[in-house]
Amino acid sequence: MFPVKQKSPMTAVERGLVYGPGAPKKMEQRDIEKCFARLFSSDDGQKVLAHLQVLTFQRAFGPETGEGQLRYVEGQRALVATILRLIDRGRNGV
Repeated sequence: MFPVKQKSPMTAVERGLVYGPGAPKKMEQRDIEKCFARLFSSDDGQKVLAHLQVLTFQRAFGPETGEGQLRYVEGQRALVATILRLIDRGRNGV
């Protein structure tokens, strides 16, 4: 008998959960900015953006918060700030 070859599980890229590594590089920066502006201009986009802002900018941590947690939250804030900048550039053509 021949051993049955098991099929490898699909990767996240194959399942469509994330884009392949080369996809964003094909688009120019201005196109990406316009995409962000369009994406977050819808009602749903505005709700998602508001939720992200509440999760990141409208939180306060006490003095007992560890350095690791603070670094993690600062990374989240930086990502949301980047999204906001891309939206602004996409809307204003800056």
